[in-house]
Amino acid sequence: MFLVECCLVAAAVIVAVAFPGAGSPWLGRSEEVLSKLAERRGLAVVVVGLSALAARLAVLPVLGVPAPAIHDEFGYLLLGDTFAHGRLTNPTHAMWVHFESFHIIWQPTYTAMFYPAQGLILALGQVVFGHPFWGVWLSAGIMCAAICWMLQGWLPPGWALLGGFLAVIRLGTFSYWANSYWGGAVTAIGGALVLGALPRIRQSRDMRDALLMGLGFALIANSRPYEGAFFGLPVLVVLLFWLARLKPQDLKLAAIRIGAPLVVMAILTAGGMAYYFWRTTGNFLTPPYLVNVHAYNPVPYFPWQALRATPVYHHADMRNLYLGMALDRYRLSHSLGGMLGIESVGLAQAWSFFLGPVLTLPFVLALATLPYGFSWRRVGRPTRFLMQICGSVVLGSMLPVWSNPHYLAPITCAVVALVLIAMRRVRSLEWRGKPTGVFLTRAIPAVCLLLAIIHVVAGTSRSLACPEWPSGQSTEPTWCSPGPANRERAAVMAQLESYPGPQLAIVRYRPDHDIYFHEWVYNGADIDGAKVIFARDMGPDQNRELTRYFKDRRVWLVEADATPPRVEPYGVTLTQDATASTAKPERP
Repeated sequence: MFLVECCLVAAAVIVAVAFPGAGSPWLGRSEEVLSKLAERRGLAVVVVGLSALAARLAVLPVLGVPAPAIHDEFGYLLLGDTFAHGRLTNPTHAMWVHFESFHIIWQPTYTAMFYPAQGLILALGQVVFGHPFWGVWLSAGIMCAAICWMLQGWLPPGWALLGGFLAVIRLGTFSYWANSYWGGAVTAIGGALVLGALPRIRQSRDMRDALLMGLGFALIANSRPYEGAFFGLPVLVVLLFWLARLKPQDLKLAAIRIGAPLVVMAILTAGGMAYYFWRTTGNFLTPPYLVNVHAYNPVPYFPWQALRATPVYHHADMRNLYLGMALDRYRLSHSLGGMLGIESVGLAQAWSFFLGPVLTLPFVLALATLPYGFSWRRVGRPTRFLMQICGSVVLGSMLPVWSNPHYLAPITCAVVALVLIAMRRVRSLEWRGKPTGVFLTRAIPAVCLLLAIIHVVAGTSRSLACPEWPSGQSTEPTWCSPGPANRERAAVMAQLESYPGPQLAIVRYRPDHDIYFHEWVYNGADIDGAKVIFARDMGPDQNRELTRYFKDRRVWLVEADATPPRVEPYGVTLTQDATASTAKPERP
């Protein structure tokens, strides 16, 4: 798909130079119709949100409901299931050692290490629609609507509507934000609420906008708090400078209508987070994230931090991840070449996900048309601010040794806004007196739409369709890369659920098991009440302890790395193993 996108972008540039008037009559009429919609701002926001929901439903036969594979996904699903059960956390299970897995804490309570925002939207989908995926679906639609609303505060209505539709195509339909349980959309909603409220607060000083900004900050704090700090600081600085320039009577009004709601929202957010921490970890100031890190991960996230003492691992798989891939990446960050490699990969992932060739074109053309001696001061203040806040979050995301596109989710709307600002400049571009720029600004969304159609038509074809991400270490996430899927686990789960009575699956791996993308041992909030339970193989003696506890369940041994995965009654397998071990060896 990347090559196809490059070819379409090159074709658009060639046609813009040779035939800039191509398609002008009907494209112009389309712009007039959309302009009328854009003027009705509230309706435009609703239309964008509904378009995102409808688009994802339309491609459901192609993409289907995602099957989780990444550790983070299972952790968020546990949060969603916990909240759907009407509680903030779960009691520690008596057999918890058999169920240990990545990003899960068991002491003092049983929950995932993540902050709760993504889990809440998954719980909404599970409770209202019967499956957590529909929470992902809703979050993608709300994200696109929120981006359109944000853009209306920074750009003319027509451009804001265009940005909303670009978000639908590039983020809300095919990306892993809309096709996995990993998150991204909820944080992007928070960023859009904050940046959309900022210019409105300065213009109208409406209490509603202050409350929306506070809600946006709350979403970011409860999804990506680290990156949120780099996002929120520039916003707060701008607000403080604005307040400092107000006259005394205006300052008093702003303090009541803007400052007070923001302070109340901040107090509520901090209090809610402290209460959640207390219920899950027993300490108001300790999030589950830190409990998990101290229990399992001796490898720090920042290269200047020292390694912590190695914890005691009950399972080789967990030891292999933390003292294998994680430790290797940490050590790699201590060399200049290694750190440059890590940063270049992170930037490449962000570029391929948020922009790609087609949305990079406006920046290239805008830079190419700048006059000689152009000064940074000639850039408008709104544009400078958006660039600065993007730079702040990108810089913050480059400090740790790990980076993914959803870490940058708070600035999603700002990236879209900068793309549109560049397109507005390109629109005035002429080549030999012909409206080349007008054609290009029409061609960019047309190419995006054409790529989406090609992706749907391609379906599962590896020649055109984007591969699942991450399908390998060299694959970068793009706008059309759905999340990784562990379909084998989903198939075994469906098989075991079809059997009468409760089931217990003891999972055995080979030494070369793919630790990161094909984990099997995860369970829901109510382990004892689950139809199917997954546990780790800990050897006959310790497995016997588990099977005695679940004496009313039918027990299976799952050879997860077999092709296809092999499911056998556990007692039969033990008998076969014992027979093989006691048989007399043949004479040579």
